[in-house]
Amino acid sequence: MSTNSTRAPFPGHPGAARRVSDRLPVFPWDKLEPYKATAVAHPGGLCDFSVGTPVDPVPEVIQKALAAHTDTPGYPTVWGPLELRGAIAGWLHRRCGAEIDPRAVLPTVGSKELVASLPTQLGLGPGDQVAYPRLAYPTYEVGARLCGAEPVEYDSVDELDGSRVRLLWVNSPSNPTGRVLGADELRRAVEWAREHRVLLVSDECYFELGWEAEPVSVLHPDVCGGDHEGLLAVHSLSKRSNLAGYRASFVAGDPVVVAELLGLRKHGGMIVPAPVQAATIAALTDDAHVAEQRERYAARRSALRAALEAYGFRVEHSEASLYLWATQDRPCWETVAELAALGILVAPGDFYGPSGDRFVRVAFTATDERVAAAVERLAAAR
Repeated sequence: MSTNSTRAPFPGHPGAARRVSDRLPVFPWDKLEPYKATAVAHPGGLCDFSVGTPVDPVPEVIQKALAAHTDTPGYPTVWGPLELRGAIAGWLHRRCGAEIDPRAVLPTVGSKELVASLPTQLGLGPGDQVAYPRLAYPTYEVGARLCGAEPVEYDSVDELDGSRVRLLWVNSPSNPTGRVLGADELRRAVEWAREHRVLLVSDECYFELGWEAEPVSVLHPDVCGGDHEGLLAVHSLSKRSNLAGYRASFVAGDPVVVAELLGLRKHGGMIVPAPVQAATIAALTDDAHVAEQRERYAARRSALRAALEAYGFRVEHSEASLYLWATQDRPCWETVAELAALGILVAPGDFYGPSGDRFVRVAFTATDERVAAAVERLAAAR
């Protein structure tokens, strides 16, 4: 066997000249680990408000649907059965006011997978720009970098170069700020995108979690004029139905773009498992469990907001989603360290862009008991 050390390393090996991972930023959550260790060491245990993962049970109606379809030895389809696409279209009509054909919807393997891979699936690459809000979910940037496109932040679509942007992300309700874009703001983004022939994709994963403002879908007639050309909306069941572990989500909108994605995803075998497809139908046709979960989150949100404000935080936006966007008007990592000493773990705002460097994102997805513990610690430390 040859031991020639001059051979080029295999693609993906540390010495490879062109590793895809070299295009990407450091995975942000790895930077939080030392602070998590501090918080875990608190005598009262960890109160984790960082990632925002659901902690409440999967609703029984969904568990039963999943269990009833566990004996599915054959391959499911990428598109899913008509019943699934009908459930998605029905929910979009009932909750988002969108008239949409079941042929214009597509189940996906979690919304993050779609966000990260969409620029690649659309054929974007060097020379193209992917635009996203200045404070934003980091995966928009990751998706651009994975395909070699240029990531571009914006505050207003009017500052973008319409000749270079190929994909425009909007996000309402926002992660991390919880800000809701009104119909007028969304309509302006749609007009700009159509003027420049740019595909607009609206991340609406927190749509059913509006508190002080009612979210509006980009697919609503008041926004798009009843025409979905050049528009996609992304939705997730992770938070509204506690299905983060199921990876249940979907994309809907322009039927031509959806058909293109369907063809590509068939080749890639990007298939939602059949039991999860059945669970998705159950989740989208039952509104009762969503109302119950909203009540849980509303109580936790109220308790945490009051405690943070009494401690000295100012909460901005946060009118929707599962987060409080809070600041002490000082560097975010100082705040992270201070709270970690109390056993409370939050996300630093600079995870979502440099302009968030004086904020922290506080997820109210912990149990009632952990929220109560954090409230007590904040009160005692004032």
